[in-house]
Order: sequence, then structure tokens, then C-alpha cells
Amino acid sequence: MAIGVIHVTQNGNRNKMTLKTPASWHRDMWREGLPAGNGKIGALVYGNIADETIVINHCKLWHWGKRNELPDIHEALSETRKQLDKGNFWDANTISADLLKKKGYTARLASPCPLCDIKVIMDSKNAFHHYRRVLNMETGEVCVSWKEEDCEFTRKLFVSRADDMLVYKLTSNQRHLNANLFLQLHETYDKDTKKMREEQGSNLVEYADKNFIYYSARNEDGRDFGAVMKIVGDGDLATQDGRSISVKNGNEITVYCCFFVGGQRNTEFEKYKRKLEGWNDTYEACLKRHAKLHGALFHNVDIQIADQDLDKSNEELLFNAYEQTASNALIERMWRFGRYLMISGTAENGLPFPLYGLWPGKYRLPWSHNMANENIQMIYWHTMVGGLEYTMKTVLDYYWSLMDDFRQNARRLFGCSGIYIPAGTTPGMGYPNQIVPVILNWIGAAGWLCQHFYDYYKFTGDEEFLKEKILPFMYEAAQFYSDYIVMDEKGNCKIYPSVSPENTPKSLMPGDEYEHMAHPCPSAVNATMDFAIVKELFRNIIEASKITGMYQDKIKSWETILKAIPEYQKNADGDIKEWMHPDLTDRYTHRHLSHIYPVFPGKEYVVGRDDMDMPVGFELAVSKRTPDSQSGWSLAHMACIYARLEKPEKAIRCLDILTRSCVLKNLFTLHNDWRKMGLTLDGGESVPVQMDANMGIANAVQEMLLFVSDDFIKILPACPERFKKGAVKNLHFMTGLISFKWDILAGYFVCNIASLRNTRLTIQLPKFFHRYAMNGHSIDGRTPGIALKAGERLCITAQTDKEEEETNLA
Repeated sequence: MAIGVIHVTQNGNRNKMTLKTPASWHRDMWREGLPAGNGKIGALVYGNIADETIVINHCKLWHWGKRNELPDIHEALSETRKQLDKGNFWDANTISADLLKKKGYTARLASPCPLCDIKVIMDSKNAFHHYRRVLNMETGEVCVSWKEEDCEFTRKLFVSRADDMLVYKLTSNQRHLNANLFLQLHETYDKDTKKMREEQGSNLVEYADKNFIYYSARNEDGRDFGAVMKIVGDGDLATQDGRSISVKNGNEITVYCCFFVGGQRNTEFEKYKRKLEGWNDTYEACLKRHAKLHGALFHNVDIQIADQDLDKSNEELLFNAYEQTASNALIERMWRFGRYLMISGTAENGLPFPLYGLWPGKYRLPWSHNMANENIQMIYWHTMVGGLEYTMKTVLDYYWSLMDDFRQNARRLFGCSGIYIPAGTTPGMGYPNQIVPVILNWIGAAGWLCQHFYDYYKFTGDEEFLKEKILPFMYEAAQFYSDYIVMDEKGNCKIYPSVSPENTPKSLMPGDEYEHMAHPCPSAVNATMDFAIVKELFRNIIEASKITGMYQDKIKSWETILKAIPEYQKNADGDIKEWMHPDLTDRYTHRHLSHIYPVFPGKEYVVGRDDMDMPVGFELAVSKRTPDSQSGWSLAHMACIYARLEKPEKAIRCLDILTRSCVLKNLFTLHNDWRKMGLTLDGGESVPVQMDANMGIANAVQEMLLFVSDDFIKILPACPERFKKGAVKNLHFMTGLISFKWDILAGYFVCNIASLRNTRLTIQLPKFFHRYAMNGHSIDGRTPGIALKAGERLCITAQTDKEEEETNLA
């Protein structure tokens, strides 16, 4: 549903990102590939002229995991608490993990398995010039082009949402298209490919027949995965060496490729051969069908903050950011790219977006699972306000599928009812798997995920889904916390062991020389984050139970726990403590910002709505985090926090540092700066790609422009000085859509609100303008209350002195 008055400029360059170089990370080219995808199948294009690689992944292809029976060690909880009560934190820390290992528990998370490579070997008779790689984010099309003297070459592809296949077109304007195409096991030039080849043995099948190429391998579950490719064109086509097809002297060839996971190869080969034999649609016809579906998702929301540099390449924009600050063009492009990745990397009835999306380039990448102590949450922060609510249903369905595992975890690890969700999970694996105290003793995953699931209900009004899955999930989480929490001698809730991800209290560190240690003794007492999560969950479940009439007999017990949660505490310097315990001191050399949860991602304290004393304490706590301890994702997280605190220049500075340190030329984000420039933590030889920061940037931009809660929204709450003008189309609040356009120097502001359901809320209007009119009538102040019925609209404008005088006379 569009709002009529606000128009955004449809400049095609806004939605295209251009690179002037191919993927260039030696022996890890995949890191800098250009991504395409339909939410289930991902294609990653290196862009090499003579020896092209397109890596194919499928959301359901995982391998090298290990699942075994979870032993019952619930007795470890009482022993852990006994040691914590004595102040023996180090002794308590490893009790549960050691007991699991002693009982022979050795579960291991699976990793995404690249499905195959599409290879294109081309003659290159003359030196190339005018090389370009272009990603069109509004269509999902990747194009590689170059010239050799006066001959032009293009290679372009997309992964169709409409037809569930990859479509690839190669052209030359002078019949100079000479290429050899084949499918192969993905090559990493590392030990993991050697291991894959050894495991596959004779199960690896690659052959060509007429104008078809077939490829298949076998997963460890005994089922096959593979591809069927059809090639058509105007050149001379011939099979080569039994596994490839050559094209000679062509103007144009088109490739259609279908993929399968979990089938039997001969059946799948025949199925997709029949499909492709009858497939006569052109590349352009297929693209039109796909682009209509993809574009509807990509364009349902828009943000524009740049009016120059839109045609600059990624390399140019990143170099300028490295020199000084990120331009508006780069910030806007990062927002669009994060949104593009989400749309291309996950789909309804698919799987959640993992840290590498659908574009991993190795067989055993670090942290390639779904991690719920920060990362999966950050990946989805932008989706509700960004109009991509449908993606959250996929996340809940994924976790719902693992509920039996989660119930066993709660019983066997802690002797509790309800569910315990380990931080890391993969499809089919919900048991604990990272057997270290920092993960095993962290209990916050279920409650934190409930925030996202309940937000899905509030943004969609889907009461049926609330009753069917969301509220039952929340109930199981609440049951666990009700059993796990104990009351101290003062009648306050006590949570222990309690981990603040992935930090250790300073007072428990063995010495300053050990500051480099990741998490030596994280198992503590009363982590602030745990209380914030429990408080939020219990408030939400009480509200949801009253809406639905479910679980009425539990409300009083939940209210009792809420009343017993202690107030957040400050240290001697006035900043919020990370652990609410007198013997545990704050440690600032860390990347996680978990104790800021009540401000962000929670909404317990909102600047402009609540007493300012507490937000100041949270800001102090954030400001003390040391710069050389941060990561790409933590800088994005910090930007979101500062936006919530209405500190725009601090928020944008986080993005300046992030784009200077942790962004590759294809705009993939990294965990840390590989160049060791002091802007992030030193990861040693490890420099993982992590797309959580891509999504975190998208959310940070949205948070700067719009804050949304149940009954209070803020327009331009953290607009940095460099965002002097811009336009927003159809950002979502919980019961409607909002569009606005501003030009601070010109004194111009117009905002349109469309109510999709009955709406009652307070709006905080931008501080840049002093007088406003609502539907043409002057209003007092800049925090009006509004009430709209479903289908009603409202227009708010900034007034000049003359306009206000004319309004008053009327």
C-alpha cells in the first residue's frame, strides 16, 4: 500500500553497485564475489574473464555435523551454584561442560556445503579494458562485462524466484564467443576440497550429453545433491572430454541450470532434463518474471539520503571512506545491500539467513551456524520496520522444528521444564554443541528470540499465528525461566550461573596480561542482560495471554517474578553494571554490548519517553568500550545503540569506522580488520566474513531515521548532520506505514501516515523544525498524539512563519 504524496527519485544508479575489479582475495576469491539468489539457491560470481567461477549453494545442503544422545547432567547445576555461593567462580565455571565431556558427549554443528561450481573457461586473445562487475539490486542480476579492442563481452545471470533455476547469458558483439562450460565439485584450493573428494570417491558424477551437463555428489545422509544444465546458443556447440560443452564463434549462448538436494540422482537428472528440454523462454522473459517478484520485495520500502556519488564504484566509495568518512552514497548503498542480501538469502518455507547467507565458499567455515547470542538477532533487526516481516516466520518455524531437542536440553542440563536453546544451532541439531562454559551456561537465547517473534505478531496482527506458535513458544521459554530463577534472602530474583555474552567480569580475570583471552571465566551471577530478557518476556507473555485468553492460570506467577526482579545497578562511575553482583566488576575491553539490552535491542528505556537518568548510565557504559576490542558486527550494534540514545554523530561515526575497517569491495562485512590498523580487535589469521554487520548497518540507518515502539514513534530521532535532506517511503510501524521527506536547510518537511489497523500513538517530530501542521491545522509542540482508524491517512508538514500566520487566519 503506497502513500501518495511522498515521491522518491527512481534513479537506477541507486540500486546498482559497480565494481571495476574482479574478486581478488588470493585463494579465497569467494569472499569478494557478487551474490545472487532466490532465497533458497545462492550464486556467487567471481568475475574472472579467462577462468570464471560461479559458486552455487542451497539453503538445505549442510554436512559434517554430528548428533549423539544428550546425557543427563542436571545434577551439575546444584554443584555449580554451590561453588558460586562460596565465591568459587573459577571452580564453578566448567562443572557442566566437564561433566558432558566426561560422559562422552561430542556433538558437532553442521556446516553449509557448497553444492557445485559453474565453470566458464574463455579465450582471451587481446588485453581487456573497461572491465566492470555490476549488481542490480532491484532485479537480482549480476553482470560482468569488458572489452577486447572493439569487441564487447557480457556475462549476466540471476537466480529465478519464479522458475527456481539459474539463468545465465553470455554475449559477444562480433561472434568471438569461445567458451568451455562445465560443472564441478566446488574448489577451494585447500584441504577441505581434498577431504570432500576423498569422501565422494566414485559418488562424484560429472558428465555432458549433447547440450546437457549433469553433476551429482552424495551427502553423508546417503542422499544426492547436484545440478542439471542446458546450454543453447548460435555458435558451434560440442561436448568435450565427456564432461564439458564448448562453444565456438558465438554471438550469444544461454544457460539454464536447475539444482537438487536430498534426492536420488537418476530420478533428479531425469526430472530436470524433462523440465529443461521443454524450456524455450528467453533470458529476458525469465528475468521479467523473476524481477517482478524480487522487485516487489525490494521496493516496498525505500530510503534516500544521497544526492551525489551515486554512480561511483564500490572501490571509489570505500577508498573515500578509508580516507575520511563514509559518504551518504556509501551509507545508502550499504542499507540497500543489506536489504538485498536478506531478500536474496532467505525465503518463505526456507531456512533462516545464516552468517554467510547463501554464499559460503568453503566446506567448513568458522561460525557458519545460526548463532543466537547476537548474530541471528542482528540479522533480523531491520526486517520489521523494513517491511520484510515475512522473513521472521521462517525463523520461528526453524526453531519450532527443534522444540523436542530444546525440551530435552532443559531437563537434562538443568532439571527444568520448558525449553533451553543453545546459542548455536543448525538444521536438525538443537542439542548443545559448543561445549564450553561461555555458551553452555548462557540461558538467554529463548527469551531474546521471543522478542522477535512477538514483534512479528505486533507488526502483522496475525493472532492465529500468535495462538498457534508464538505464544506457545513464549510459554515454554517462560516455564524454563520460572524454574531456573531462584529467590535470594531479600526476596529478589537471582539468576545463576548467568553469562553476559561472551564476557568475563574484570574481577575474575587472572591479570591484565590475559586481557587477550576470549572468555576465561564467564559463568557469573545476575548478568544484567538476563534480567532484561526475562523482564521483557514476562511482560510480553502476560500481555499476549490477556489478548488470547490462553495461560490465564500462569499470569499471577509471572507477575510475582516480575515484581521480584531487582533494579538495574550502576557502578561508582555511574554507568550501568554488566553484572548485578557486588564482587563482579565491569570489563570494557570487549565487543559484546549485552547489558545495554534495555535500551537496544529492547525498548524498556526510551529517550523522550522515560526518565533520562537510566539512559545516561547506559550511554556511559557503551562509551567505555575500547575501540580496539570491537568487531564489524559490534560497531553496527553500537551504531544502533547510539541511534536509540539520540546521539547521531556517535552513531554515524561507528559506521565510518566499520566501512573503513570491515567492508570488502563487494560490501560483504567482516568480523575484524585483517590489516591490523587498530580499529577493531586483532583476529590473528582469522578474518571471517559475517553478514550480520551488513544487516546491522541496514538497521542502524533505519534507527537513525525512525524509532518505532507500540505507542510511540520518533521521526529523525538520530539524524546526523550529514543527512541534510532525504526521503523515506513506507517504513513500517506496528499498525501502519510512514513516509516522509525532509530538507533541513530549506526548512522543508512533509510526512504521510497510513493506518493499516486501528492506530493510537504519540509521534515525536524532528527537532530541526519548530512549527508543524497536521492535515493543514497548526499544532502545539512536536509530540502530538494521533488516533486513526484502519484505512485513514494523516499528513504532517513543517510550517514557515508565513504558513503558520495564514493557517491561523483561516
